[in-house]
Amino acid sequence: MPSYYELRDDLYHPGRWHLRSPVDEHGQKVNPWQFDEGRRLEPMGNILFGVRPDGVELDFSWAAPAIPVVSNRVIQLLERMDLQHEVQFIPVQVENHAGPWFILNALRILRCIDDARCAEVRYFKPEDGQPEKVGEYKSVRGMRIDPAKTEGARVFRPWGWPEALLVSEDLKQALEREGVTGTRFTQV
Repeated sequence: MPSYYELRDDLYHPGRWHLRSPVDEHGQKVNPWQFDEGRRLEPMGNILFGVRPDGVELDFSWAAPAIPVVSNRVIQLLERMDLQHEVQFIPVQVENHAGPWFILNALRILRCIDDARCAEVRYFKPEDGQPEKVGEYKSVRGMRIDPAKTEGARVFRPWGWPEALLVSEDLKQALEREGVTGTRFTQV
């Protein structure tokens, strides 16, 4: 059975930059949640990420709240691995950093979280006051997935917990071999 990993931002990288929420060319906030819906997005003009505090550029970074921003180096690796059908590369600008930079939009959402093997899962209940979310995940700690439910995907988000970006073991190893900066991996 293949192994999978949650791809996280290395928050402990010395002197690293921190990306802010995206805005458009007019300074208006861009809806960040559209990037975790698992669908191809139409071109949306210039998207800009501020950097506070500024620092060392990373090949992989999370921007608020859960938007993976990657360097051209990551894009080239994913193209060599023939993963264009699993992700969309959305060009963006990063304040005071030439780039090119891209949002890595995962195009698949899979029902694969193995609730029984997770350290803890909690669901929204009617008393939480968000009726549209009743039955959905409220929190997932120590995530574990069922690899049999991944349909062979190599980059995806788990259904119900879009804060996570999951990758296959071969992609994890390729990112490590390439020396991609800003990545941390937790087996799921």
